[in-house]
Amino acid sequence: SEGALAVDMYETDESVIVKPEIPGVKADEIDVSVTGDTLTVKAETKEEEEIKRDSYLRRERRYGSYCRSVTLPGGLETDKADADYTDGVLTLTFPKAEEVKPKSIKVTAK
Repeated sequence: SEGALAVDMYETDESVIVKPEIPGVKADEIDVSVTGDTLTVKAETKEEEEIKRDSYLRRERRYGSYCRSVTLPGGLETDKADADYTDGVLTLTFPKAEEVKPKSIKVTAK
């Protein structure tokens, strides 16, 4: 069964940050790709094989695959993205291209 991931996305002057929550997986089980403006995050969790199904008293942890696609704003340097996975949250940082960063124009009195 495939589950959806909860995603936060916000922007700073320098970048756009996307934070999908992917509990219970290892960093090497996460696959991140960008095609055009579409970011796709997939993760596959491996089941703990050694516990027999009939030994469970309660089973609420999810196993299986997660997949989520989100549309990124334009003007990002997706090839320079940074990915960090800590405490079940993946943080993807996409730097903005120079032309879309806010420019400050100094105003001087004549």
